[in-house]
Amino acid sequence: MTTVPDSLVPEATMRAVVLHDVGDLRVDELAVPEPGPGEVLIRVGVCGVCGSDATEFGRSLVLASPPVALGHELAGTVAAVGPGVTDLEVGATVVSGAGISCGDCKPCRQGRTNLCRSYSTIGFHHDGGLAGYVISPAAITFDASDSGLPLDTLGLTQPMAIAVHAVRRSGLAAGMDAVVIGVGGIGAFITVAAAATGARVLVVDLNDDRLELAKRLGATETLKGGTASLAERIEELGMDIDVFFEVSGSAPGLASVLDAAKPGATIVPVGVQRGEPALPLGRWTLSEYTIIGTVAHVYRTDFPEAVRLLGTRPDWSDIASEVIPLDTVGEDALQPLLEGRSTQIKTLVDPWIAEPRPAVHTRS
Repeated sequence: MTTVPDSLVPEATMRAVVLHDVGDLRVDELAVPEPGPGEVLIRVGVCGVCGSDATEFGRSLVLASPPVALGHELAGTVAAVGPGVTDLEVGATVVSGAGISCGDCKPCRQGRTNLCRSYSTIGFHHDGGLAGYVISPAAITFDASDSGLPLDTLGLTQPMAIAVHAVRRSGLAAGMDAVVIGVGGIGAFITVAAAATGARVLVVDLNDDRLELAKRLGATETLKGGTASLAERIEELGMDIDVFFEVSGSAPGLASVLDAAKPGATIVPVGVQRGEPALPLGRWTLSEYTIIGTVAHVYRTDFPEAVRLLGTRPDWSDIASEVIPLDTVGEDALQPLLEGRSTQIKTLVDPWIAEPRPAVHTRS
C-alpha cells in the first residue's frame, strides 16, 4: 500500500453514520480500512444524501445490508492506494462511481455495467461515504484533479451521472422537445442534461421556487402542476414532445404523461412508481410508444460527462447551499427527505465538521 503524506495520514479510527436497521441510525466509531488490490482509500471531503438513503432508513431495507455506513455520492482525496493501482496517485481529487460491477457477465461485456448480475453499491452493500474514509475500487474512481471544481461541487457528480444516463438512454438530441416532471434531486439534474443536448425543455413542478430554479438550469418553459393540464400547456406552447421524463414517481405525473403523449413519443419513467399503476397497453401498442427504463449510471460513459456538465455553471448553491455534519444526518437530511420538507435539492455532509457550513462552489 502506498501511504499518504503526513497531512493526510489517517487515524486508526473514524466516525461514520451507520444504518443498523430501519429507523436505527447511529454515528459509530469504526476502524479506518486499508485498500486491497485495485482499491483506493479516499479521505471523504463531502458526501451527498439522497432519497434512497432516506427510504432505507425510514421505510424498508430494499438495498442496504446492515450494519453499513451509508453514503454513495462522495468526493474526496486519495489517501492511499492498494497494490496494482497505477493510474491514481495519493493526493488526487476524486469522485467515486459507487456502483461495483464484475466486468465479466454479459451486461458488463456489453458495457451495461449498471445491470451487472452481481452489482453492488458503496453505501448500501459496502461501507460508504458518510464517514471519514471510504474504500473505492480504482476502476470506478474518477480523477477530477484537472477539473478545477471544489469538492462540494464534485459531490453532485453521482446524481448528475444518473441524469446523464437517463438522457442518453432516451435518445434526446438537438431540435427535439422534452418534458421533465418533478424538479427534485434527480429532476433538476435531468433538466441540465436535457437542455445541454440542445433540446427545448418544458419542466413541470408544484413548487414555484423549483420552477424558477428549472429556468436557471436551462428549462425553456415551465408549468405549475394543477394550474393547467400538461396536454393543454404543450398545445399552448406549440411544442411536439419527443421525450417525457417522469421523475416524480407519482401516479398523477404518469397519468399526465399518458394524457399528453402523442403517437411515437418516448416515455422514460425515471421515478419509481409505487403501487400498481394502470397501464393502457393497447394504447401503447397502437401509439407505438417507446418506453425506456433507466437505473443508476454507466461509469465509463456517464461520469466524465457529469463532471463536464458540473463545470458549465459557476455556482451550484441553488442546488446545494449548506453542508451539514455527520451528527445531524438523521434529523437534518434523512427525516426531511422522508417527510417531503427538505429545503435543499441536495443535502451534502462533511464528515470533518462539527457545525453546518456554507457550501463552496467557487472554482480554483
